[in-house]
Parts: sequence; C-alpha cells; structure tokens
Amino acid sequence: MGSGLSSFKAGRSIDRRLLLRGALGVGALAALALPARRLLSPDEVADPLTVGGLAVTCNLTLPIACAANEAANPFGTRDAAQLAFGYSRYNGWPELKESLMSGDVQAAYMLAPLVMDLASKNVPVKIVSIGHRSGAVIMVHAKSPFRQFRDLAGKRIAIPSRFAVDFLFLRKMLANEGMTPDDVDVVEMAPADMPAALYVRGIDAYCTGEPFGAAAQSAGYARVLRMTRDEWPRYMCCVLTVREELIRTNRPVVQNMVNYVLAAGRWLDSRPENREKAVEIAARPRFFNQDPAILRFVMNNPSDRVTYGDLRMVPREFDELMGLAVAAGTLPRPVAYARYVDESFARAARPASIAL
Repeated sequence: MGSGLSSFKAGRSIDRRLLLRGALGVGALAALALPARRLLSPDEVADPLTVGGLAVTCNLTLPIACAANEAANPFGTRDAAQLAFGYSRYNGWPELKESLMSGDVQAAYMLAPLVMDLASKNVPVKIVSIGHRSGAVIMVHAKSPFRQFRDLAGKRIAIPSRFAVDFLFLRKMLANEGMTPDDVDVVEMAPADMPAALYVRGIDAYCTGEPFGAAAQSAGYARVLRMTRDEWPRYMCCVLTVREELIRTNRPVVQNMVNYVLAAGRWLDSRPENREKAVEIAARPRFFNQDPAILRFVMNNPSDRVTYGDLRMVPREFDELMGLAVAAGTLPRPVAYARYVDESFARAARPASIAL
C-alpha cells in the first residue's frame, strides 16, 4: 500500500528551463530532417502555453495531447512558436482555480460546475472541450458488508469537494434509491487521502475519480460498489477551460489544443495498445508521476472504466449537470450555456496526428 499511495504525492509543475533545453534538442533534429523549419535562437523561443491539470485519469487526454503536439511541432522551431502548449501539474482544484482566476495559467482542465460558477461571477473563462467520459467510482472496504447502495445509509462517505461532479454522482445515486443527503454523513477529503482513510476504517466509503479507486482496489483492500460507467455513462467532470483573453489574442493555440485533445480521446479508445502507450507517457515525472501499474489497472478493469472517444459537447448534458449542481447548492442559480461554453473550436476541429 505504501508505494502505491506515495506515488500520488507530486509537485505541481515541470522545470520550464529543463523542458525548453530538452525540447531544443528535439527541435534541432527536426530542423535537420526538415530544412524549411528554421531553428530559433534561445532568445526567440517563446514559452509554451501552460495548461494546468491534476494527476487524475479524467485528465489523461491532456498529457497525450501535449506529448503528441510536441512530437509534431517540436518546441524551439518557428512553426511551433504559436502552437506550443505544455502540462503543469497541480495538486488540487482550489490551487488550480486560483491560478486560472489570476491569469497565472490561461488554460486548464477544470471541474465543469466550477467553471459554471466562475462564469456566473464574471470570471472570463470558457469551456472549449470535454476531457473524458465516466471515470468516477464509489469504493467500500473489501471486508465490509455493503452490497447494495442502500447499505450506506447512516455511513460516512468521503467526496473530494462540493464542486466535484463526484458529489453530484453520489446525490444522483441517493435520489435513485429514494434517499436524501441527510441519510448519509458526507465529508470532504483530498482524493489522495481516501484510500488510506478507507484502509483504517476512518470512512465507510468514498466517491471520487480515478486512479484513487484503483489504488485501493489493486492493493486488495477495497472493492467497487458503484461505477459511473453503469449508472451515468455520459458523466463528465473535467473540461478544457481557457481564459477569454487567450481566445482573443491567440485563437490558433486554442484551436490546436482542442484538435489534439479530441484526437487524443479517439486515439485512447481506438486500440488497447494505445492505452498502454498512454500509461507509459502519463506515468512520467513531467506528467502524472504515478505508478504505471495503477494507471494500467484503471485502463483495463474494465476497459470502459473511463472513456475518451466521445467528447461531443451536448447542451442538454451540461443543463442536466447544472440542474444537479443547483439542486445541491453548488451553484446559486442556473447559468446560460453560452456564458461558459465556446463551441466554435470543437466545431472547427480538424484531426490531429497522435504519432506516439
């Protein structure tokens, strides 16, 4: 258990100087192969756009998109100067939200209800793509007597945040069983702490995204009680969000990100070999910095535990999510779809090459 859980303790960002130094080497090789591409001097190289994200499998399309874009458009070449984007790892939603609000990052994978809330408060942000489908689980101890969801009545259940769609999934399950939130004891807890809390019986169950369910399940002391793949297959929580000034000042890089995120989703779901390659890439220190065995467990148990191929933005699905968030008190009132979504990039998307 120790090694599995400790792998989730990671710093939030890559060393940009090392990234650029390594990328310049890749750019030099590309320049030799393609003479039309002029290598820029160090003073001319623009930093890649920073895209914030968490080390969760609902964000998996982001490192794949970053790696594929870098392979196709090596940093340090003029062709890539306006198209480069790189991953920056964050440890929690509050930190990432503050960075997006302040403009420290101009793009991030965010929780959809959190973006709705920010837009309602006139923070200039827009969702430009969905990042995944499904991917949340309700876990219980392997030795617990709980077999039906109703068995959790009166029990202590951990959620990541009131803004997390995992919380809305829990409320949806309660409603399906004719129960209310008053029938359970809901506590907020960092997902990385949930497996250990379940192990010592500090909680009776937890509802969160992967790979934190897989961490406990693969270690043998937890089992799945419910999955969104069975109860809410169109579930989504993490969405690619950008600040509006980025849309105004650099539409090409936003379009390039959306092209690669959508392509990464299709690539991930097209072949098992691609998922294995994705595990290898995402586990690297510059991305998730996680135990590849746990990520592999998520990808294969079952293979549709998290899906990525269908990233269409459907207004009625956002409306459903918003209705659940309003009912939960996460949002004070409904927010107009056009106020927090910009569909133009998804409509204009062109297939990007995932040559990994």
